[in-house]
Amino acid sequence: MAPSAIIESIVDTAEPRKDNIELPEPARQRLTRAGIDLSNGYPYRPALPLYLQDVYKIRNEERPYEDAGARADKSKKHLFAAATKVTDLTTHIGTEIEGVQLKDLTPEQRDELALLIAERSVVFLRNQDLTPQQQKELGEYYGQVEVHPQTPQVPGVPGVTVIWPALFAQERPANFRNPGGASSWHTDLVHERQPAGITHLHNDTVPPVGGDTLWASGYAAYEKLSPEFRKFIDGKKAVYRSAHQYLDRENPTAGPKYIERIHPLVRVHPATGWKALWVNRSMTVRIVGLDKAESDLILNYLYDVYEKNVDIQVRFKWTPGTSALWDNSWDYGGKHPRHGTRVTSLAEVPYFDPNAPTRREALGLLDESEKEALESSKY
Repeated sequence: MAPSAIIESIVDTAEPRKDNIELPEPARQRLTRAGIDLSNGYPYRPALPLYLQDVYKIRNEERPYEDAGARADKSKKHLFAAATKVTDLTTHIGTEIEGVQLKDLTPEQRDELALLIAERSVVFLRNQDLTPQQQKELGEYYGQVEVHPQTPQVPGVPGVTVIWPALFAQERPANFRNPGGASSWHTDLVHERQPAGITHLHNDTVPPVGGDTLWASGYAAYEKLSPEFRKFIDGKKAVYRSAHQYLDRENPTAGPKYIERIHPLVRVHPATGWKALWVNRSMTVRIVGLDKAESDLILNYLYDVYEKNVDIQVRFKWTPGTSALWDNSWDYGGKHPRHGTRVTSLAEVPYFDPNAPTRREALGLLDESEKEALESSKY
């Protein structure tokens, strides 16, 4: 099929690059079984929008959103009854479910899975028999599926993004010392008016060694801060940018610019009601209202809280056919391929509620010193 922009209003586009990489056999088998047409090449690349103004218009209207986890049974009885085993991988983040197929979940189980993802930040399910179409259908249940204006897609299934390190290396050459790609801490789609809610990555092809992924808990990162410091950042907003750059139609000679949005530095999850720190080194630009030196100082500290506290992180080793679903390290060296598909469901406009509790506070996990510090910060 001929490349076209993802929406008709985008008329100024550049032809996408051509790909000529051999598809890994497990990926080919999965796509073929799913009825994906590979005869016109793989993956499908939309035509690249040239101008900032066009990309801002893609999803610039606020959409109604109801978090599936907010309507779930808090005990998750339907989901857990279907599972053969449920294992929390760390104290603060990450849960693995066994014996459940995502394609077979009932509406009640889908809602409960959304709540579990909201509470545990990331949920893993191995040995999933899942087509890209089924992956997209589950994503649509959780919200509007994001169709990126310039990322590779599964042919005929817009919104199912191809995650293929060998493909990305064509555009952004990488090596051990300068890995690039998704090797740095980041959060997807922070530049959206309504950023990512649940993201679902299914890997059909993984290397025997390497390719692990790390996640960190925004709830726990916020709780690592002293109550007085929390008071300082509560309610403040930051500028978040896109991963890709575009030309300003009104000033194209100024060079490429990022999409930018302003969102709360601390946000509250609509399903749990818990506060979470929401920054990332790759795409958080500055804190609104502070001088650059002040903003840089605070943001670099907050990045360190995420990145250096290993007790609030989980590292996951992939196996073929594994799905990871999360609420929003380079290790691909060698000759073994990796390939997967990702669907991101967009969620609410981020908001802050000063009366919202932390995760540990809501669950009654505070020790005496934490209670005393929290109480003294109120005066």
